[in-house]
Amino acid sequence: MTETLPFNFLGLEEEHCRYDSAKFAVLPIPYDSAASFQAGARNGPAAIIAASQHLEWFDEELETEAYRTGIATLDAIEPNLDGPRAMHEDLFELARGVVGDGKFLLGLGGDHSISYALIKAAMTRHEKLSVLQIDAHLDLRDHYLGSSHMHACVMRRSHELGASAVPVGIRAVAPEEHAFLQGSDIRPISARECHTSDTWIERALDALGDTVYVTLDIDGFDPAYAPGTGTPEPGGLDWFHVTELLRRVAAEKRIVGGDVVEVMPIAGQVVTEFLAARVAYKLISYVDGGS
Repeated sequence: MTETLPFNFLGLEEEHCRYDSAKFAVLPIPYDSAASFQAGARNGPAAIIAASQHLEWFDEELETEAYRTGIATLDAIEPNLDGPRAMHEDLFELARGVVGDGKFLLGLGGDHSISYALIKAAMTRHEKLSVLQIDAHLDLRDHYLGSSHMHACVMRRSHELGASAVPVGIRAVAPEEHAFLQGSDIRPISARECHTSDTWIERALDALGDTVYVTLDIDGFDPAYAPGTGTPEPGGLDWFHVTELLRRVAAEKRIVGGDVVEVMPIAGQVVTEFLAARVAYKLISYVDGGS
């Protein structure tokens, strides 16, 4: 008889994945109807979970095993095909319940539009929230392709909620977004700065408030490391840029939720989903180590 792993994040046995006792809750969100270029991010959550089952549970940097505090994997939310706004309303209601239960909710996307509902849910418990946005794009458009809830609008909608954003890794800006920045207090940290400055992490830390939500668009990484994404942009971040930033933020701030989005699996390779799974568990480990 062949033994199979439970299909949950890391492939954990019941002792470490029960919802009632878990500190962390992972929510798969297989939705990409608000993407604009390449579809396929709907397959990202399942691919990330499958890849996660091949990770080592021991963190060699921290010398910890964060899974022991419990990581529950929720059932994937059913996509609402009535449009992004309707989908976000469904997701918000689900996420609000998880946040209300006191869980650290980690969403796995899916296109980046879903982060709006997760940030909104986090704000039901944490009114003053900063958003650390690791991304190639600002996602500050007011409307895109006829909708105000596309993936290119997610940070504009979050800004309207009162969540202050600190974008890091930016290297693609639309004229509309550039104009919007002139009248806002958002000061992006470009990918170029991450590669050339010794003080970019300090600048990010200074801009963040005490309570932080992390949204990590996988295209924040250079496509050499994460080719499986809908809108890849050259000149991105590497593993050590991202993990050092997350480590410092977890050590000096309070991270209360997050997501990893825009993973679009490529047939025949698992590089991107493995990276996404690893950085998701790394975030969990940093948060657990900082609690």
